[in-house]
Amino acid sequence: MRLSATSPIGIFDSGIGGLTVVRAVMERLPFENIVYFGDTARVPYGVKSADTVAKFAQEIARFLLDQDVKMLIIACNTMAAVALDAVREMSDVPVLEVIDAGARTAIARTQTKRIGIIGTPSTIASGAYPAAIKRHENNGVFLAERACPLFVPLVEEGWLDHSVTRLTAQEYLNPLLAQNIDTLILGCTHYPLLKPLLGSVLGPGVSLVDSAEAIALRASALLTEMNLKNPGTGEPRHVFHVTDVPQRFQEIGERFLGRPLGDVRVENL
Repeated sequence: MRLSATSPIGIFDSGIGGLTVVRAVMERLPFENIVYFGDTARVPYGVKSADTVAKFAQEIARFLLDQDVKMLIIACNTMAAVALDAVREMSDVPVLEVIDAGARTAIARTQTKRIGIIGTPSTIASGAYPAAIKRHENNGVFLAERACPLFVPLVEEGWLDHSVTRLTAQEYLNPLLAQNIDTLILGCTHYPLLKPLLGSVLGPGVSLVDSAEAIALRASALLTEMNLKNPGTGEPRHVFHVTDVPQRFQEIGERFLGRPLGDVRVENL
């Protein structure tokens, strides 16, 4: 397949959270066409077996490859943790994912080599972030992990600066602060919406690593290297595909994206 600079970037997630990655890509690469796929009918992925997640990820990747995308971005931490190899095996375009991008950024940013990681229980249990960090820096990095299962429903409820959310954040983050971390990886695509609140709980001594921003930076660098950046002629086209409940997707999705969604389509895989 001959890749074109005007071909879209394909971004996919188990549901809505990946729209924070779309938002970061839009901000970093404002002229790029984007095709997003959220598997809203089969979410959550965290309770499913690795084989099932890999199968779902390949189905979505095939759908996006059929749209002639020039790059695939796995926005879902669960899929990135267990299905990356399966997607790469079938893809004839570059495949990026949030875990490696977040790990690289955290290593570059930490001054004390004391890094915290928060995520959903399934992402923390996978050990994917520690493995990615060790791939790039295996010299004396201290890691402290914490599963934060309540953050996702609180974000989807829109309680981004609610007293309940603040108390929850303090409960989750205080043990990490006690470990003297100077960098915290936000290991879930929902968490960037909580950055102001998390920053105020942690204080100025802890740098927040937003994997959405990190992956957008990696995508930009790779497209430049491949000479495939869209030159920016005309309004970019953004299409959003879901497998169920487009009304709910629209309502929460616009909060995640920070702008109207526009073209939302329901698909049967």
